[in-house]
Order: sequence, then structure tokens, then C-alpha cells
Amino acid sequence: MSRPTANFHLFLATVAFMVAFAGWGLISGLAPLLKVELGLSATAASLMIAIPVLLGSLGRIPMGLLTDRFGGRLLFSALLIFGMIPPLALAWNHSYPNLLLWGLWLGLAGTSFAVGVAFVSRWFPPEKQGTALGIFGAGNIGQSISVFFGPYLAQRVGIPATFLLFAPATLTWGLVFALLARDAPGTARPKTLGENLRVLRTEPLSWALSLFYFLTFGGFVALGIYLPTLLKEAFSLTPQDAGARTAGFVVLATAARPLGGWLSDCIGGQRLLTYIFWGITLAAWLMALPSIYPFTVGALGCAALLGLGNGGVFKLVPQYFPTRTGTVTGLVGAAGGIGGFFPPLVLGILKDLTGSYALGFVLLSLFALGCYLVLWLALLRAPVLASSTAKE
Repeated sequence: MSRPTANFHLFLATVAFMVAFAGWGLISGLAPLLKVELGLSATAASLMIAIPVLLGSLGRIPMGLLTDRFGGRLLFSALLIFGMIPPLALAWNHSYPNLLLWGLWLGLAGTSFAVGVAFVSRWFPPEKQGTALGIFGAGNIGQSISVFFGPYLAQRVGIPATFLLFAPATLTWGLVFALLARDAPGTARPKTLGENLRVLRTEPLSWALSLFYFLTFGGFVALGIYLPTLLKEAFSLTPQDAGARTAGFVVLATAARPLGGWLSDCIGGQRLLTYIFWGITLAAWLMALPSIYPFTVGALGCAALLGLGNGGVFKLVPQYFPTRTGTVTGLVGAAGGIGGFFPPLVLGILKDLTGSYALGFVLLSLFALGCYLVLWLALLRAPVLASSTAKE
């Protein structure tokens, strides 16, 4: 495979991922305004914000399997073209029940990650996959488009028109991808569903990687979608200011992701994740403090660490599971999405019960420490297990 051809398909997939994530984060970007307009409690607003993450999480497993079988071109094109429907429906009616219903289907865009990782990894040799997947993961920046421009547009043209503006982008790039993209050449026989699922029953390492992504990507998604509401509630910021700060968080985490892939190529994903888990353990305590200054330092530190961790984890997936990348990506990606679903709910409930978000960040610190212990047991203490898995 020529390098220009591989790079062209990396470009197509990265833009597709960015467009999909812009739609996926749309409700969270508008959440501070929707919460006021609909008179929602912190728990109800958290559910509205988290619902799009649900289908985007659970759907990654079947989408990874389907990508292994039918190829990324078909799946990515279909996802993007379907992605125009939920924004159109919400432009017509954005009542709370409709936000939950169409927010669930809006979450289907989140499954694009599992499709994209399998699509991109096949265009690059193993020694380049960390960097390539890190660049692809930079499509996360699409979420910053939603959280930054969403409140700005809603104040000027209204919430329905803001939903409406996002629909043409997904349709357009879906058609572009269908016309220009091709699956990487290969002659491997597609595996059956049973063969693909066997890795989930027989390889404990796949679950360890899922736990790591539950923290790194789940933490990124959870904070990316909930910070606009949290900043407004905890520090009395305007929706526009909260959206701008959240966009900064997303941009920093997104920029760090390719760096995480490159560092993983250089020093190994295992070593990189060691530093990341200890860093998050410490940074989360700063976010538990009641002042916006240590909170900002902790949040930006977490953004950089979570972005690096996203790149690190997905260097390890094709490294240890080269013939089942789509399947394991689906599992790991689902875990990451679920990691983005539950924290906003927990934060909303804790806010209603205690009047503060602090306990949620203490729990984040403890969870990061637990991930380091699993990393040590699964990969650092037992390199023979990791090596044998890589030879599958």
C-alpha cells in the first residue's frame, strides 16, 4: 500500500470521525440552555446529556464486528448519512421526551470510532499504527465544535435552527466518504460472529484494555459533555464562557491524542499508561477543590493525560490483537463509551444529594489508581502473557 493512499484514507476517516462527534456532542453543548428552558433538575439534565453516550457505547461492539466483516467504507458512510435524522427531528421538537428519544439515536454517531479504528489500522503497518490511530482520534475535536458554537448559535438563531444546521454536514461527508473511500486491500477470510466473540471469552487482556479505555476515553467524554453544565452550576459562568472553556478542554485532549500514539510507538503504551494513571490520580484531587483556579489546573491536566491515554490504549489494541482489531476495538470502545455514560449521572446525583461535585472527583482519583494496579498485574508484571497474545 502506498503511503499517499494510506494518508488520504486517514484524512477521510479523521474528518468523518470529526463530523460524527460534532453531532454526538450537540445536546451536551446546548444543555445549559436546555436545562433552563425546560426547568430540569441536575439529575434530569445529566440523564439528557448522558443518553447519547449510551447507544454510542453499546453499539460499538456490533459495529466493530460488522466492520471486520463488511469493511469500514460501507459502515462509515451509512452512519454519517443516518446521522442527519436526529438533528432534523430535534429541530422540529426538542421537548424533554424527544431529547431522550432522539438523543439515544444521536448516540449512534459515537459508534463511528470502532468503525474508524478498524478501517484506519488496516492501511498502516504495525509500527505506524499508533501514530495513525492517534491522528484519527484527533477527530474528537468535533465535540469542541458543538460545545463552543452550539450555545453561540442558539443565542442568535435559536435552539431549533442550531439543531438544523448540523444535519447537512453529516449527510455531505457521508456521501463524500462513500464516493472516495476504499477499504484497504486484503484477502483474509471474514470471521464468523462466534469466532470474533471468542476473544472476549478467552483473552482477559481484552477486558483490561477495556478498563483502561473506560477511564481515558470515558473520562474525556464525561467531562467533555458535562463541563458546560458543571461550570455554569459550580462557578456561575455564562453558557458561552462555559462552552468556550469546555472547547479548550476538548481541543487540548484531542491534540494530546496523536502525541499519545507517537509516544506509545517510542516508549510503549504500557509505560505511557503508567505515567498517565498516576497523573490522573493527582489531578482529580485539584478538581475536587471549590476554587476555579485549582479546578482549571486539574481539568487541563486531566485533558492532556486523558488524550495521551486514548492514544496509548489504541496503540495496544492492534499490537495485541492484529487479526481481530475491529472486534476488540468494539469491546474497548464500548467500555470507553460506557465510561462516558455513567459519570455525568453520578455527578448529577451527587450534586442533588450533597450540593457539590467534589466527591465525584475523589472517586475519579481512586478509579485511576485502581487502573494502575490492573495495568501492573496484566501487562507490567506478566509480559509473557502480553507477548503470547500478540502472536495470535
